[in-house]
Amino acid sequence: MTNNTEKKVIPAKDASIKLASINTLLKNRGLEAMAQALEKNKNSIIKANRKDLESAEKLKEQGKISQALVDRLKVTDNKIDGMIAGIRDVMELEDPTGKTLSCLELDEGLELYQVSCPIGLIGVIFESRPDVVPQIMSLCLKSGNATIFKGGSEALNSNRTIFNILKNALEETGDIPAKAFQLMETREEVMDILALDSYIDLLIPRGSNAFVKFIQDNTRIPVLGHADGICHVYVDSEADIEKAIGVCYDSKVQYPAVCNAMETLLVNSDIANRFLPGMIEKFVKAGVEVRLDEKTYTIAENTGIQGLKKASEEDWSTEYNDLILSVKMVDSINEAMYHINRYGSHHTDCIVTENKEKRRIFTELVDSSSVMVNASTRFADGFRYGKGAEVGISTNKIHARGPVGMEGLLIYKYILLGNGDRVSDYAGNNAKQFTHRKLDKQISDII
Repeated sequence: MTNNTEKKVIPAKDASIKLASINTLLKNRGLEAMAQALEKNKNSIIKANRKDLESAEKLKEQGKISQALVDRLKVTDNKIDGMIAGIRDVMELEDPTGKTLSCLELDEGLELYQVSCPIGLIGVIFESRPDVVPQIMSLCLKSGNATIFKGGSEALNSNRTIFNILKNALEETGDIPAKAFQLMETREEVMDILALDSYIDLLIPRGSNAFVKFIQDNTRIPVLGHADGICHVYVDSEADIEKAIGVCYDSKVQYPAVCNAMETLLVNSDIANRFLPGMIEKFVKAGVEVRLDEKTYTIAENTGIQGLKKASEEDWSTEYNDLILSVKMVDSINEAMYHINRYGSHHTDCIVTENKEKRRIFTELVDSSSVMVNASTRFADGFRYGKGAEVGISTNKIHARGPVGMEGLLIYKYILLGNGDRVSDYAGNNAKQFTHRKLDKQISDII
């Protein structure tokens, strides 16, 4: 364990206690200061990012990183505007802490409240994407959680610049314990973080499937995230072809370097001859490398489309994060759902159909954190889901699932309000009886 890690983690843990009690007004004042600071420092952010991009291009030429990672790394004026908008969206969200989730009368004058509260100290370990820093810092601030950030070395200058701008803005308000937010920068600190289960309450990894799996396999700290983003669109025999072309194209081409982009297209055999030729031609014109199973390859080959490839078994379980798409023909919705549940990553999957019963079956039986009907898989996003921003997308089945906003950064505690009550009064022959009556009361009205 390096001294540098402990010097950051322990003060952050201590500051998390104070941060948990900060009121909404002060939180929003801090968020506004963060937004204004990003606006004032756009040039310095882009300048720092340019250094990272120059280094990343050299690494890409050496085959050490992918084009997808370079794309995620880039910060533009528009991206900074998006960061600012995300922070201000979080300001508009209701403060989720201190809310009464339930109130139960155990007996007259003895009331049990279930109250939302922050998790504590969150560790965020991410690759590329410097916009993760303002996204998660804003959500953690609003939800009262302290945060340790560890970005990838490819974004060192960008992360450092953005983090310092935001942290300085919080310090200048004088309202927020700035030590609640810390930045780690070395590879050694990653392993240190994974071992600090006595201080860090939750880890959120953002990056490649290999990266996330490494985090999951090497820590005792609970991990929120997903290892793969293998997303499907199934075009049913009763699909509207125009809708299907639009949904499929957007799901793959709009931004292919992200986890909610389509990787496999499944097409019902009854519609394949009417749908596939135009769809594949549109993909090829957009620069997509299309990999087809035997049946879809035959259809595409007969149209004279050039540059086609045959899919392998490995393609069905591959997350490309690039302009590459695998295509398979299926004979029924049941075959489509079987393929998705077998090869998918339970992230985001879509059906395009006009049949109401098939919509119901698909949404009930596809075991994914987001299921789309006649809509692009790219909608699976915290901002688009109205969460202001997201801390990540989780395929877990406990705690939080899908695009996770502030609700994934909360837990609850029980508060029992009594008046000298004793358990011994509820034991023995003349014991008092519990009423266990639900009450419509708020803890904020009592204490």
